[in-house]
Amino acid sequence: MTPTEKDLETVAQQLGRAPRGVLEISYRTPDGQPAVVKTAPKLDDGTPFPTLYYLTDPRLTAEASRLEVAQVMKWMEQRLAADEELAADYKAAHEHYLAQRNAIEDLGTQFSGGGMPDRVKCLHVLIAYALAEGPGRVRFGTEAVALAAEHAGLRGSAVPAQWPTLADLGITLEQAGEGLV
Repeated sequence: MTPTEKDLETVAQQLGRAPRGVLEISYRTPDGQPAVVKTAPKLDDGTPFPTLYYLTDPRLTAEASRLEVAQVMKWMEQRLAADEELAADYKAAHEHYLAQRNAIEDLGTQFSGGGMPDRVKCLHVLIAYALAEGPGRVRFGTEAVALAAEHAGLRGSAVPAQWPTLADLGITLEQAGEGLV
């Protein structure tokens, strides 16, 4: 959805600065706030900006940071190294991300975001990607959103009520990271 002037003002308040390169609001929270923006692969001044989906909602960005501190990325990377099916899912998510971004403008790079396809580097990117594209696109993003929903009580406010639960995904807070319980 093309952002309105009010959307851009809200995003500026969320970020504490003027947003750059916003093409659309890719996800709104159930309570109506812009939460993920799709950004242009190059900013107005020509600077490459490879992050296609950018998380803006402060509740979600704070929880993504808490999950990172709790070592969720380390847990995901261990699973990525040991599970061929999960690695294939992550690679497919990476390729889709590149295709979506390159359809706007090809940066001539294989860098996507969040460490894909070999590492799990940024939960902010994975949460934004999953919320923008839905729970079936990137397993780690789906899990990170479910973790945020449960750990911070964001289901129904910042996260859709129907988002898969941790139980649906077969994971627990205890498995996911130190300090989440």
